[in-house]
Amino acid sequence: MHKPHIGHRAFGSLPDGRQARLYTLVNRNGMIVRISDYGGVITEIHTPDRHGFFTDITLGYDTVAPYSHESPYFGALIGRFGNRIARGRFELDGETVQLPLNDGANHLHGGTGGFHKVLWEAAPFQDGDVCGLTLTYLSVDGEQGYPGNLRVKVVYALGDDNTLGVKFHAETDRATPVNLTQHAYFNLAGHGSVLGHEFTIDADAYLPVDAGLIPEGGPAGVAGTPFDFRSARKLGARVGEPHEQLARGSGYDHNYVLNAGAGGAAVRVREPVSGRVLELFTDQPGVQLYSGNFLDGSLSGKGWRYGHRGGFCIEPQHFPDAPNQPRFANTILRPGEQYETESRFRFSVQR
Repeated sequence: MHKPHIGHRAFGSLPDGRQARLYTLVNRNGMIVRISDYGGVITEIHTPDRHGFFTDITLGYDTVAPYSHESPYFGALIGRFGNRIARGRFELDGETVQLPLNDGANHLHGGTGGFHKVLWEAAPFQDGDVCGLTLTYLSVDGEQGYPGNLRVKVVYALGDDNTLGVKFHAETDRATPVNLTQHAYFNLAGHGSVLGHEFTIDADAYLPVDAGLIPEGGPAGVAGTPFDFRSARKLGARVGEPHEQLARGSGYDHNYVLNAGAGGAAVRVREPVSGRVLELFTDQPGVQLYSGNFLDGSLSGKGWRYGHRGGFCIEPQHFPDAPNQPRFANTILRPGEQYETESRFRFSVQR
């Protein structure tokens, strides 16, 4: 058994000379989570397989430099608005807000200078058997085009049940859209293709998208489609089928409408060879499933080259383009209100 603890070390220099740090969380079972104050990125997660052998199961880099240049959001905190906003434009209280376009004709994940590209204030903590890291950041009025000064706090907490909790809190002095999420890439085998991972997603519907990956036409039922993961199915079982939505996303890159009030895991993923299991619990209405479609072997880190579909993302969040789609749940935060959301990633082994 290990004594729960948290430590830190230097993680390298940013282009402007500021120094990033890397924090290591260890629980009683020896599970390790490493998080940087740059971008709030989760750089490593070490969990055991059915034989007790620990492996790093998340994609990332050994130093901060690649995160500041070439990273496709590996392990990062995302904000102010996760996912896409069509044309980077929306109406808010009678005014048109224009955000920068960084995904073709759309705005993605808070812009090129979103929360994944900022140095957060970090405060490690230990509370009994829980060790964690609190990150805070002030996103000033006009940053990446967003109105209002937004104060954000994120709390990572690792418990002895091998659960990593992620709590978000935000307040603003002016109405602004907020949709925060965590963008870890997982591979429960450690490396190689994730198409053999078995997925269960507690959702009867998903959001079809247009050619720009903006939701169109409202939710659609998953029954009878390659998007049906209500029962365990390998990620690669139907990803290659000739389906218009799979063609538009180059695979899975879609938001699932989670069944409300189900109480169990929103997503369960099992890697059959290692026996590793990942469960996501969240209070968010949706989760974005991304099957690593644009990984092409050009990026490498921690001794591995990240090939096509070498990692997957399950990003708990509100729905894409919500500021432009009134039928979706509200994502506008106003002065005096509190933005609060929590997700938990639980790791276990099925023997």
